[in-house]
Amino acid sequence: MSSQDRTSSRRSARAKVVALGAAGALLLTGCSEQVQRGWLPNEDRDTTNHTGMLQDLWVNSWIAALAIGLLTWGLIIWCIVAYRRRKNDTGYPRQLSYNLPLEIFYTAVPLMLVITLFIFSDSTQRTVDEPVDSPLVVDVRAKQWSWDFNYSYEGQEAYYAGIQGHLTGEEGVEEELPTLYLPVDVPVTFELNSRDVIHSFWIPAFLQKLDMIPGKTNYIYLTPQVEGTFQGKCTELCGEYHSEMLFNVEVVSEAEFQQHLDSLPEGHLGEEYDRKPGEVAQLSTSHGEGE
Repeated sequence: MSSQDRTSSRRSARAKVVALGAAGALLLTGCSEQVQRGWLPNEDRDTTNHTGMLQDLWVNSWIAALAIGLLTWGLIIWCIVAYRRRKNDTGYPRQLSYNLPLEIFYTAVPLMLVITLFIFSDSTQRTVDEPVDSPLVVDVRAKQWSWDFNYSYEGQEAYYAGIQGHLTGEEGVEEELPTLYLPVDVPVTFELNSRDVIHSFWIPAFLQKLDMIPGKTNYIYLTPQVEGTFQGKCTELCGEYHSEMLFNVEVVSEAEFQQHLDSLPEGHLGEEYDRKPGEVAQLSTSHGEGE
């Protein structure tokens, strides 16, 4: 055996070991909690009234994609093995211009798969986007690089004004981030607006995200069902300090939520603080919480 053959043999052996190790790791992770929820950021199916169905759509879509992938890879490997060129073969194998039944099959099956996935996705999306009669409306105003929250709750209006940080690039303090308070088991309508550029409102544990576009109001409807502290962020690149545009979410009892509203200034911070076209990307930071 030549040195080149030995080298190729060692490489092949190493490749097999790596492949077996990867397959073993994949099988082991299949039992983990993260895999069972599809690596989604929420740990509770009932975080909101929508997280369960969104989680099911995500996980089942991955299962379907994996099953289709395994079938496709299996057919590819089978074709490679079954129709490989034999040692004593000469010339080309028999050439076929078409196979009508086969062409109908690989046209109809993908079409049915796409239609099925579309139906499930569309049904879930329609349910999630269905407007509801909410006693609580939160007008969320994104700005470089912070958040304003205007609350309208059963005739009461209050606001929280997020102060733009010093933006020094140093690690921030999570407790000092803008905090959005929500009452548990109370339907909420989020009115999403931007004061300057395109932002995106996302609370990972809620599994719902929507862009915030200047001059346009987008809506998210949901009901928080689990008390706790969650993280929120902007997920649309909106400038130099986009990564620092974070906020906290506190889902609390109705009584605690009412106490929080009572501690905030009355009224709303509306369009009067939006940045007009051509203005410098610098928002007023003179109005803080409690002012």
